[in-house]
Amino acid sequence: MNYDYLLYLAIILMSTKLLGLVTRKAHMPQVVGALIAGLILGPAFLGLLHSSRFLNQVSEIGVIVLMFMAGLETDTEELKRSGLASFIVALFGVLVPLAGGFGIAMACRVASPELSASELMQNIFIGIILTATSVSITVETLKEMGKVSTKAGTAILGAAIIDDILGIVALTVITSMADPSTNIVLVLLKIVGFFAFAIVFGVGFFYIIQKWVSLDPRPNRRHVIMTFAFCLVMSFCAEHFFGVADITGAYVAGLVLSHSTKREVIYREFDTVSYLLVAPVFFASIGLKVELSSMSGSLITFTLLLLVVAILTKILGCGLGAKLMGYTSKESFQIGIGMISRGEVALIVANKGEALGLIGDKLYAPIVVTVVITTVITPILLKAAFKDKKNAAAA
Repeated sequence: MNYDYLLYLAIILMSTKLLGLVTRKAHMPQVVGALIAGLILGPAFLGLLHSSRFLNQVSEIGVIVLMFMAGLETDTEELKRSGLASFIVALFGVLVPLAGGFGIAMACRVASPELSASELMQNIFIGIILTATSVSITVETLKEMGKVSTKAGTAILGAAIIDDILGIVALTVITSMADPSTNIVLVLLKIVGFFAFAIVFGVGFFYIIQKWVSLDPRPNRRHVIMTFAFCLVMSFCAEHFFGVADITGAYVAGLVLSHSTKREVIYREFDTVSYLLVAPVFFASIGLKVELSSMSGSLITFTLLLLVVAILTKILGCGLGAKLMGYTSKESFQIGIGMISRGEVALIVANKGEALGLIGDKLYAPIVVTVVITTVITPILLKAAFKDKKNAAAA
């Protein structure tokens, strides 16, 4: 038996944590550090490590854990309070990037000059990736500036929650149609069937776990293990029985348990596992799949165009939605800037697309570059957008 995977795992963990520390010191997300570690270690630069079945499997568990945690973090009460304004902002923030990503992919035709059914699906999927918003870095920046409770800050938080849900719905539909011969009516019936199953199974499990907690209210790791088993079962059932992405099942499982009295305990335990192993491996594995040698002149041009589209469509889409709901031009611009970052959400979607064959190898590098740059520039642009002109003049 070959035990090289142990050494590879140790190298990944050490390098992602080291570069994560460097990026954090530079006021950037640690996700960026993990991605850079994968790029440096992989075929893009040093070629020391390569994507393997073991790393892919650990990475898949990492995706499920991250999506489960995203569901746990979803504040449905905040969703109710945010109301129509946040919904409209999120809706435009999904539709405009979706159209923009699809449009630029169609115009450039980097995957293939001929438009087959599979190429059309690939172009749509690029649009789906651009709909994603990772608001964690935005929240940290707003906290640092003391702007979380402002009108624009509150709108960003509410819209980001709805954006995630709309993105999951779009992802569910497109991944269910990965096979071009699939009947659209059957796809929609399967999606409806999955959510019906999720409601029945989710409510049943929620009742059981709450009853168990009431009998034994002390912090108990058995509760956490049972919730993880529930997450895995939901992920399996989504993919195996309904043809829905396993990450959708994981997100819905987290959403069900977001109302649990043990929510914070569950999240804390999962966060430890995520930080220790699965998240670093997932983000590093993304970098390991990137081969910059395949970046031709046309692909570099496409990368630049995709980056511009990714930035502008969030500013214009979310900004337009905010403007329609009565926000000032400045507030609308701030909201649009706050929704630019794609972060880990877009990487999870891209990884799923690559696994399903919805993204070719050629398009993987442009997407990763776009995600990294949008994630890095968001706090810089956000600080500039919230800068008080009087304070700036005084400085």
